[in-house]
Amino acid sequence: MKIFLTGAAGFIGFHTAQALLQRGDEVVGLDNMSPYYDPKLKEARLKQLEGTKGFTFVKGSILDRATVKKCMQGCDRVCHLAALAGVRYSFEHPEEYIENNIHGFFEVIDEARLQKIPGFIYASSSSVYGGNDSHPAKESDRTDNQLSLYGQNKKDNELMAHTYHHLYGIHVTGLRFFTVYGPWGRPDMALFLFTDALLHDRPLQIFGEGKMQRDFTYVEDIVAGIVASIDKNYPEEIFNLGCGRKEELMEYVRMVETSCGKEAKKELLPMQPGDVRTTSADISHAKEKLGFSPKTMIQQGVPKFVEWYRKYNGL
Repeated sequence: MKIFLTGAAGFIGFHTAQALLQRGDEVVGLDNMSPYYDPKLKEARLKQLEGTKGFTFVKGSILDRATVKKCMQGCDRVCHLAALAGVRYSFEHPEEYIENNIHGFFEVIDEARLQKIPGFIYASSSSVYGGNDSHPAKESDRTDNQLSLYGQNKKDNELMAHTYHHLYGIHVTGLRFFTVYGPWGRPDMALFLFTDALLHDRPLQIFGEGKMQRDFTYVEDIVAGIVASIDKNYPEEIFNLGCGRKEELMEYVRMVETSCGKEAKKELLPMQPGDVRTTSADISHAKEKLGFSPKTMIQQGVPKFVEWYRKYNGL
C-alpha cells in the first residue's frame, strides 16, 4: 500500500515508518520538525530512513492544507500520528495544543474525506480516561472526565473521527496508546529522563512520591497494533494498545538502575497537574479484532532503551 504518515520523524512515527517500509509499503512521511524537543533527535531518526526504497519525506505542517493535499494524493491509507505530545507541556502551552492537535487533526481528516481515502488510522491516548477509577480501562468506559488538555484534545479527535464516519462513511480507527517507551524515545519521557540523570550522576525526579502505576508498552508492540489497524481497516473502531499489565513506577526505576549498573539518588516529588496515579489497559478487544499480542515486558524493554541511549550518546 501507499501510506501517508504524519509525524514520521517522531518517536512512534519513525518506528511505524520502519515497519511499513520493511514489509514493502510505500510511505510518504510528513513532519514539521517542531522544536518541542531537540530536532537533532528527529533528524537522526530520519537518517535511519533516508535512502530506504519507498520512503519520501516532506518537511511541512499538518496545518498547511496544500501540503497535506499533495502528500495524500494516491494514498491507500492515512496514518495520523502527528501531534504535540505530553501532558505537562500542554498545561503550560494550551494554545499550541488546540492549534496542532485539534485544528491539525481536522485538516488531515477533512482532506482524507475529500480525497476519499479508504482508511484513516489515528493516535489517541490513555489520557482520554482522565480521572476514571476503573482499572483496567475498557474502550467502553466513560471518557468525559478529562484531567489534562492533552486528554481533552485526544477525546476531541475521537469525537471528530466518529462524526466524520457517521456523516461521510470514512473508515476510522483510533488507537489509545498507553505509556509507550523504547529506543529513539522522546527526551521528555520518564525513561529518557531517568536514564540521562542516572548516567550523569544527577538525582532522579520521581513524581507522585513514586506511588504511581503505569501500563508501560514497548514501541515495537505499539507498532504491531498500528500496522494491524492499517491492514484490518474496520469501518469504525477504538482500541486500547497497552502491554496489558500495570507496573509499579519504582519497579520501572529499579529496571533502569539494573540496566545502567548503578543505584540512583532519588527525589520523591508530589503529583504534577494533569497526572493520574494509575493507567492500565484492558486489551481484550485489540486481541480479538487485531490479533494484538504484546511481547516485550519492561525486563526486556528497558535494557534495550538503555543500550540505545548509550550508543546514541557515545557513552
